[in-house]
Amino acid sequence: MSKLTLELEGETHVMVRRRFAAPPEKVYQAHVDPALIQRWMLGPDGWSMPVCECDARPGGSFRYEWVRSEGASFAITGEFHTLEPPRRIVHVERMHMPDRTPDNLIETRFEPDGSGTMMTMRMTLPDEASRTAMLETGMEGGMETSYARIDGVVAG
Repeated sequence: MSKLTLELEGETHVMVRRRFAAPPEKVYQAHVDPALIQRWMLGPDGWSMPVCECDARPGGSFRYEWVRSEGASFAITGEFHTLEPPRRIVHVERMHMPDRTPDNLIETRFEPDGSGTMMTMRMTLPDEASRTAMLETGMEGGMETSYARIDGVVAG
């Protein structure tokens, strides 16, 4: 059973929620530490992330590149707007598949939830067509598989 929920809001928003067994400090760190990101943000099995650059500070940028054994590849680039450890990250990202997608503004919150964390991510796309195109990439399944790895990465 999936722990990830995805809801559409209005014409341009996507809300993603997931509970993690680790405290907010560790889940937040997994979102800003390149060594940790490279261990969990891999999407479906069979992908690797040979490039993981993450300058997690206001105005800092990031670049993640994924490849699959049969040669498929894509990248995500973006910039950080706000970081409030361990509660909140606001950033902009765009995919390169190879064409660049419109910017996606993302606010991610990490709230204590018992002994774990409830992560709430609100994505804001420029229009309904951009949101539909993003969802059609299969991102929900990739997110679900990636997020399933976080508990193991931050355990202990």
